[in-house]
Amino acid sequence: MIVITNKNVSEERIGEIVQYIEKTGVKAHVSRGEDRTVVGIIGQAEPTLAEQLRQMKDVENVIKISKSYKLASRDFHPDDTIIEIKGVKIGGEHMVVMGGPCAVENPEQIDEIARLVKAAGGQVLRGGAFKPRTGPYSFQGVGVEGLAMMAEAGKRHGLLTITEVMTPEYVDVCAEYADILQVGTRNMQNFDLLRKLGTVQTPVLLKRGFSSTYDEFLNAAEYILAGGNPNVMLCERGIRTFEQYTRNTLDLTAIPVLQQLSHLPVISDPSHGTGRRELVEPMSKASVAAGANGLIIEMHTDPDNSMTGDGVQSLFPDQFAALLKDLEKLGELVGRRFDTEKAPAEAFATWKK
Repeated sequence: MIVITNKNVSEERIGEIVQYIEKTGVKAHVSRGEDRTVVGIIGQAEPTLAEQLRQMKDVENVIKISKSYKLASRDFHPDDTIIEIKGVKIGGEHMVVMGGPCAVENPEQIDEIARLVKAAGGQVLRGGAFKPRTGPYSFQGVGVEGLAMMAEAGKRHGLLTITEVMTPEYVDVCAEYADILQVGTRNMQNFDLLRKLGTVQTPVLLKRGFSSTYDEFLNAAEYILAGGNPNVMLCERGIRTFEQYTRNTLDLTAIPVLQQLSHLPVISDPSHGTGRRELVEPMSKASVAAGANGLIIEMHTDPDNSMTGDGVQSLFPDQFAALLKDLEKLGELVGRRFDTEKAPAEAFATWKK
């Protein structure tokens, strides 16, 4: 249930309405938009509460929300959520590109990739320090040392950083080093992890489970929002279908659907979504055309020898730079803008394929 107030209602009056609601044993979450303020009611409200609220001064309407997710719903928060991290805005018309390797391997590798991500115009350095792998004998990441390596590289080159967190125990340490915490597809319904992420304010990139519906995806986001962390981004990273040619099937429909259902920024992952280097460029462009608020793209200086074996889906630095140049032009056509500074072409002179 949501309570819609009249325009120009005072903060004091909003506080009184919230206090009245919470006296009944439920929680109230306030969402302030450009034209109105909405108070969301979370919990099992008394049947008579809706009518009582309708009679209150400064209450324009009371609407029942049938969706199981409340805080993630656009009914609760009509305006797009814009997450700002150290001056970088994600959501609305702002476009963000996250680039980097699947995994941090050593200081030299991540520093050189950070330099090239920045030179191309990217705003966020991605890299895994803890890697969930299908097989127990595969490379699992370098752990906390990798977090420190990436944080240093990001700081040196003026980039935000994003890394995957796998367990509740590592949320605090990952938040200490990284600007954005990523929840991978295998952990989308790791509810203990989601609850823990709700207790911090570090922005979270939540990846869709590879067999999850939109409803399940948004309910997973609801766990984080309900815990008190409003900084959540949704990431479409491909789903499992019967097709064997690609690693996954990138569900482009998810981008506009999620934006209709939710106010949260939607990011596309064409690297995992296809698993093929030659498909990353067209699917990146298609994602932007579909309205994505950002992209997370694998890029490596030597993808054929990456320690994770995911090199087949990683772009070379020159491909990454060329793609971002095209995306900037495409963004202008669909109402997306890149708030970034690109380095001159000479920045790539020291890198050789």
